[in-house]
Amino acid sequence: MGFIEYFITVFVYQPFFNLLVYIYLFLDKVTSGQADMGLAVIIFTVIFRIIILPLSLKADRSEKEKREISQKVESIEHYYRDNPIKKREEVRKLLAANPKVIGWEFFDLFIQVLIAIMLYRIFTTGLEGSDLHLLYSFMPKIQTPFNMMFLGRFDLSRPSILINIVNTAVIFTAEFLSIRFSPFPMTREDKMMLGVLPVGAFTFFAFMPAGKKLFVVTTLLFSIFLILARQLIYVYHNLRSGGRSLEGLKYEVSRF
Repeated sequence: MGFIEYFITVFVYQPFFNLLVYIYLFLDKVTSGQADMGLAVIIFTVIFRIIILPLSLKADRSEKEKREISQKVESIEHYYRDNPIKKREEVRKLLAANPKVIGWEFFDLFIQVLIAIMLYRIFTTGLEGSDLHLLYSFMPKIQTPFNMMFLGRFDLSRPSILINIVNTAVIFTAEFLSIRFSPFPMTREDKMMLGVLPVGAFTFFAFMPAGKKLFVVTTLLFSIFLILARQLIYVYHNLRSGGRSLEGLKYEVSRF
C-alpha cells in the first residue's frame, strides 16, 4: 500500500466508515434488529456536515474574493487579448498576489476528491463486507449482513432511477437558491448552467449506488437549510436597519 492510499484509508476512510457502521449498529440495537442503512446514512451525513461545517463556512467567505479574482482575470484577458505574453504575465501576478484564495481553492478541491473516494468505497466494497477488517477493536462485532434496503424498497448498493430523480431535483434547487440569494447578480453563465445542470447531474449519477445519492441528497438539503437560514438572518438585519444598504447587508449575511 502506497503512502497516499495509506493516508486516505487510515485518516479519511477508516474513521468515517467506523462512524457509519457504529450508527447502523446503534439503530439496529434500538430497533431490535430492524436497522435501516438508509436512515444510518442520513444521520451519518448530518454528523459529517457538522464536522466539516467550518470548512463550508470558510468556502463561503472566500466566494467574494474568488469572484473578484475571476472578474479581474476576465478584464486582463480582454485588455491583453492581442498580447498573450503580457496576458499570462498579468494573470500570474494577480494569482501570486492572492495566494490564500488560490490555495483555499485547491484545498477545497482536495477535500471534495477525498469525500468522493470515501463514498465510492463505502457503498461499493465497504458495506459489502470487504472492509470489516478496518473496524476499530472497540467496535461491536458484526453478527449479520448489513440491511442495505432503504425504506424496504431501495437497495443502496445499486443504482435507483427514482432516487436519481430526487437527487437531480435537489441539486438543481440548491444551485438555484445559491445563485438566487448570492450577493452577486445572476450572469448569463449562471442561467446556462442551470439549464444544463439537471441533464448533467442525472447522467453523472445515473449508475452510482443509491447510497451515495442519498448522501448527496442529505448533504444538499443541509446546504439548503443553511442558505435559507442566512436569508432569515438577512431579513432580520434588514428590518432592524430599516432597509439600510440592501446589497451590502446581503453580502454581510452571505459571510455567516
